[in-house]
Amino acid sequence: MSSADRSRFVYVTYIRTASASLWEALTLPPLVRQYWFGAVLECGWKKGSPWKIAAPDGSVYDKGEILEIDPRRRIIIGWTNEWKPEFKAEGSSCCTIELAPFDKSVKLTLTHEMERPESKFIAAVSAAWPLTLSNLKSLLETGEVAVTTHPGH
Repeated sequence: MSSADRSRFVYVTYIRTASASLWEALTLPPLVRQYWFGAVLECGWKKGSPWKIAAPDGSVYDKGEILEIDPRRRIIIGWTNEWKPEFKAEGSSCCTIELAPFDKSVKLTLTHEMERPESKFIAAVSAAWPLTLSNLKSLLETGEVAVTTHPGH
């Protein structure tokens, strides 16, 4: 498929922390809950493991599976939205998170894409990911999140 046949969102940030600390923040449910607006994460973190993120009340936001994992370096998640019928109807997307040490920081590159032009779901995550990743960065650098209310939920 050409790039015109797909939707893609890319976000890059530099977080002043160690790769091990950032990896823990991405994969440990109690840490995820702190920066992802109370979301509950479930995953075994092995290739083929189911992956799910849910609201505090248990209603599922998104689910999928781990397509590739290289601890402290890269995660690729097959991702399907579950909470909005128009997003779920678009099918599965792919979220790649890559970590690379850089100076006194870790470069985090997130790419969320779908084999569909002008995806409404990718447009929605394009607004949501900056909030979530800003919270992650703030939490690791200061011990506090930057934003406490997610406008989409």
